[in-house]
Amino acid sequence: MCETPVKGASISYLKGDATKPVGDGTKIIAHITNDARRWGAGFVIALSHRWPKAEAAYRSGKDADLRLGNVQFVEVEPDVVVANMVAQHGTRTIGNTAPIRYESLRDCLEKVAGKAVELNASVHGPRFGAGLSGGKWGAIERIILDTVVANGIQVTIYDL
Repeated sequence: MCETPVKGASISYLKGDATKPVGDGTKIIAHITNDARRWGAGFVIALSHRWPKAEAAYRSGKDADLRLGNVQFVEVEPDVVVANMVAQHGTRTIGNTAPIRYESLRDCLEKVAGKAVELNASVHGPRFGAGLSGGKWGAIERIILDTVVANGIQVTIYDL
């Protein structure tokens, strides 16, 4: 587990729009999608307005692509890649079980970290998993630290 940032990497929090990531170099915009082939609520609406290609990739994905723990990487601009992370089972809380799957999120973020290292990219996003997915931000933040920041990758989280 990563208790402190590695190689100067950390999580920064900014007021702003995650579809307009700040900084130089390649940026990966990470967000959570579900395994139910449903796209249409939350952050994905903003993504669709800015980059319809991200939604098109999700909708045209094969069933194997949309399994929990998988990530679709969609280049939407020369220096911007959207990471459709499949870390939500279904779309609703059932009983006391929220749709987020933390282990799937960990798997997704390990893949995002690998892609970020490959592209020499930073990672950006909203507080994914803490809204419609029903996750607890403290647990999600810990997973980001253990997977992405632990690999020396800067993360920026945007709050509108």
